[in-house]
Amino acid sequence: MRVAIIHDYLTQFGGAERVLKILMELFPSAPVYTLVHDPKVTAGLLDARRIRTSFLQKVPLARSRHRLFPLFMPLAVEQFDLSAYDLVISASHSFGKGVITRPDTLHVSYCFTPLRYAWDDSHRYVREFGVPALLRALVPVALTYVRVWDTHAADRVDHFLAISRFVAERIAKYYGRASTVIHPPVDTEQFRPGSAPGDRFLVVSRLLPYKRIDLAIEACNHLRVSLDIVGTGPEEERLRELSGPTVRFHGFLPDAAVARLYAACRAFLFPQEEDFGITVLEAAAAGRPVVAFRGGGALETVVEGETGTFFEHQTVDSLASGMEAVMRQSWDTAHIRSHALRFEVSEFRRQFLGTVRALWRAFPRKRAGVVDHLHWLAETPEAAVHRLAAQVPLADAGSSGQSSVMPSPGSSTSMVWRQPDAQPAPTSPTRRPTVS
Repeated sequence: MRVAIIHDYLTQFGGAERVLKILMELFPSAPVYTLVHDPKVTAGLLDARRIRTSFLQKVPLARSRHRLFPLFMPLAVEQFDLSAYDLVISASHSFGKGVITRPDTLHVSYCFTPLRYAWDDSHRYVREFGVPALLRALVPVALTYVRVWDTHAADRVDHFLAISRFVAERIAKYYGRASTVIHPPVDTEQFRPGSAPGDRFLVVSRLLPYKRIDLAIEACNHLRVSLDIVGTGPEEERLRELSGPTVRFHGFLPDAAVARLYAACRAFLFPQEEDFGITVLEAAAAGRPVVAFRGGGALETVVEGETGTFFEHQTVDSLASGMEAVMRQSWDTAHIRSHALRFEVSEFRRQFLGTVRALWRAFPRKRAGVVDHLHWLAETPEAAVHRLAAQVPLADAGSSGQSSVMPSPGSSTSMVWRQPDAQPAPTSPTRRPTVS
């Protein structure tokens, strides 16, 4: 079996790229196709020998300002020749899912979010990413084209995996597709509780307008409590002007330093609406409670009263009330960490590989004679090859031609084939994995 991995672009190293790194470990022979790649960003983190780029790699400014090239992205991603592959896995929040594959190739897309600046965030995109004034009049026309292409691109995917139920709902709304929820992984070994928490609140985030770091700063100013901010971004100058004397900006920090701040903080502040929000679980892995806005992916990662508390409105008063509530309550560090362990890397590997294996077994159009290496991968001890041990969910296909797979904790969606003429796979017993 030949496998290829698709990633939108490699110009920063964040949560999506951490997922890519794990996918590269799960499929060690798979090349990675991406639109543009900045080798300095991934040096020492990803194997550059496996990365294949599009013609945009040679276009001036494409690596540093790729958001200014939305009209060229569809053309670029469609130029990748994937005809030799039996399985294509796209990890995508924008154009990667639009690759063209053969009818007998299974395309599974792990969707971080539908293309936000083409759909519900189009106006914010124009404001935040510095579209030149001369081009703004053309933006509505360009985005209409991108929306049409994006809808057709979604039809090329055989099955969607979503990072959260929140994203699954957006996939259903914009693409009319069902999806299986598999939450992204958290490195729970890297983030551990400290000896005793301090009195400072913590934010770890890129400094962008929609992250609402201004709320965290103003709430801390109002309550006269201390705040550490880790991260950089275009909002930094404005946010510094808002800050009182108890607010510290740390900029970019190495992971070990961030882990120490997590372990020492009084509580973690999460004032934005995110598709998932992996920093919430990093804080939980360090045993610290979270004050989160009640919306988006936080509804799937925060257990109110046990691992944190919610605030209802994105206002200073509402966030300040949530912070006062978290300061009044005693928190069980071990219990908070045990919640984060449900999202650890080994759990993601088990669920992802098990789901893809079940999809492959049920795929009605695969080429004859292709050896199912997924079985070998799934049954190999993790200690030897950095992937899953024996228990993986198997396909359970009935007469409807649908397959069910054990979803991630709390998820409720099931696998449904897009094609109406899909033939049912042979029925096999389902081994349900133990979820920690």
